[in-house]
Amino acid sequence: MKKELPKVYEPQEVESRVYETWEKNGCFKGHRDPERKPFTIVMPPPNVTGQLHMGHAMDCALQDILIRFKRMEGYAALWVPGMDHAGIATQIKVEEELRTKEGLTRYDLGREKFLERVWDWKHKYGDRIVKQQKKMGVSCDWDRARFTMDEGCSKAVREVFCSLYEKGLIYKGSRIINWCPHCVTALSDAEVEYQDKPGYFWHIRYPIQGEEGRYVIVATTRPETMLGDTGVAVHPDDERYKDIVGKKCILPLVGREMPIVADEYVDMEFGTGCVKMTPAHDPNDFEVGLRQNLETIRVLDDNGKVVEGYGKYSGMDRYEARKAIVADLEEQGYLVKVEPHQHNVGTCYRCHSDVEPIISAQWFVKMAPLAKEAIRVVEEGETKFVPDRFSKTYLNWMENVHDWCISRQLWWGHQIPVWYCDDCGHMTVSREDACECEKCHSKNIHRDPDVLDTWFSSALWPFSTLGWPEKTEDFEYFYPTDVLVTGYDIIFFWVARMIFSSCEHTGKAPFHTVLIHGLVRDDKGRK
Repeated sequence: MKKELPKVYEPQEVESRVYETWEKNGCFKGHRDPERKPFTIVMPPPNVTGQLHMGHAMDCALQDILIRFKRMEGYAALWVPGMDHAGIATQIKVEEELRTKEGLTRYDLGREKFLERVWDWKHKYGDRIVKQQKKMGVSCDWDRARFTMDEGCSKAVREVFCSLYEKGLIYKGSRIINWCPHCVTALSDAEVEYQDKPGYFWHIRYPIQGEEGRYVIVATTRPETMLGDTGVAVHPDDERYKDIVGKKCILPLVGREMPIVADEYVDMEFGTGCVKMTPAHDPNDFEVGLRQNLETIRVLDDNGKVVEGYGKYSGMDRYEARKAIVADLEEQGYLVKVEPHQHNVGTCYRCHSDVEPIISAQWFVKMAPLAKEAIRVVEEGETKFVPDRFSKTYLNWMENVHDWCISRQLWWGHQIPVWYCDDCGHMTVSREDACECEKCHSKNIHRDPDVLDTWFSSALWPFSTLGWPEKTEDFEYFYPTDVLVTGYDIIFFWVARMIFSSCEHTGKAPFHTVLIHGLVRDDKGRK
């Protein structure tokens, strides 16, 4: 009996059956073949936080076209799939679910139990992402699927951290970092998005000690941080203020005596030529503070609230404190004037809260030595951007890159492999979990609670997915990879970090071509 063709195309029945046939026959498997030239693509790993969107579909379609074409040309083609653990995004999602469904916080569960919940989330949503990719027909080698926190990738992360530390390229130090009070974690420079926002310049009188009726006028866009002022700076060539350099002024509302210092950082032509110094809450003030030996006083805690010791302001949210401080300055006669001011405000790329520059002890990667080779491979054409104009975007960032803050105050992620001795204070950095202090052999040690920036592990993606640091057959045959396909929005976050990491740890650029595509946006222009 003849089977009738359906009157309409039924993709649910046809496409699933076809894809299963492809998989069953190993059509997508990447085979090492010394007689053939390899062609490798590593998939930009989608975050495990939910489901795929149209941007993923476009990105996958472009890679699928390339890999299928190369298979038909006779290459030993390999497309490596995978997922990213997405530290901040995933932890926020799981914490929200805990709060809304059970009324709990991660602290109620404790670190171990909370991480069990996150792994449950990963298994649930990770499976959904793979099913969606298969529905799209992506021709990946699923037997080689990787996750940024699987055993092999975790080993690569440990190796890279320890190697960079041993070379003096990773260090811990107190520096001004970007801090998100909502996500309660440090952010790297690349994770801060700047928005033009309306604000104000508040002009404030600071009385000069011992000279009644005389004062300097400073201006600030963040009056709440004045509680942490420890000095006022003027330019050394500014004739208006030469006679007060070396004297002291009094911090209004607080009564703190502060030195007036001369520093070339100050622009004589801007404002009054007097600049309040808050070394714990401003990167430029921090540098001046180091040169001028100013005290560093942090006045906002991790949640953006005023710390203890400041009377009625203590415990206030930063914006609540701003209103109260401005009102008190006006009442006590210190407020001179208020001017509207449009300025760039740093916001968190995840939650879009205003970021606070705050002094904090964090782990950093020294970028200047790593940037040199990453610049060279693009300048000399070993790695090309398509379209070429994006190479200028890349080079401009790499030539002006700052040290990378890699520690995050989260529980979900690669915990930093550092142990502190409670007896002698020594710091043990180890590829294996430490049981004792390497210096005094005390068992009284505790591990650094922070985790590494998500991008630290995804920066290793082109080689960690192929078995590095082991010299696996896959690594020897398929690395370096050939083409990276991605959007222009993560050139700084990911592309640049893969290039300098690969150059440093494998001695080779990770791919010869970076194909940059646009972003799928909604009717409001949002990606």
